[in-house]
Amino acid sequence: MKKWMNGIVGGALAVLLLSGTGVMASEDEELYGAAAVSEGETYTIEEMLVYAIQDEYMAEAAYEAIMDAYGTVKPFTSIAKAEGTHISLLLPLFETYGFEVPENEAEARIELPASLAESFEAGVAGEIKNISVYGQFLEAEDLPDDVRSVFERLMAASENHLAAFERGVTGNPDGAGRKK
Repeated sequence: MKKWMNGIVGGALAVLLLSGTGVMASEDEELYGAAAVSEGETYTIEEMLVYAIQDEYMAEAAYEAIMDAYGTVKPFTSIAKAEGTHISLLLPLFETYGFEVPENEAEARIELPASLAESFEAGVAGEIKNISVYGQFLEAEDLPDDVRSVFERLMAASENHLAAFERGVTGNPDGAGRKK
């Protein structure tokens, strides 16, 4: 399983790097969302929540831009809607812990992939990164139960989205997107 996952990650990243495109922030901008999370670093609850909601903003904006450019294609339609749900799961945590909700700057930060095929590949790479980020956040000591619960839900959603995007890469995007 790990070799397979490494192959998918490597392939998706290679395509994105070689193509020079992807749904990501521009090089000269401050890191935002999952791109700001470094492996092995520890983060405060506020930082984790900020990076998580920024990443959900990015995903929602990216999938909306992809649909605007290439049509309302599965699974982007359902996953874009899910990103709004993910944002609504995170918002109450900002209030609970007295943190300011960051402004949604995602629309100005995304770059549209050059094709629908590259959009699926970017989706695979993005969901793999999300799974890694939520896994890292869940390793934090003394993570409050409500935050842990939301991060677990978001990680599970990313696993489902990954399966859907992988089907899109192989030319079968119409599946349910559920991890079995």
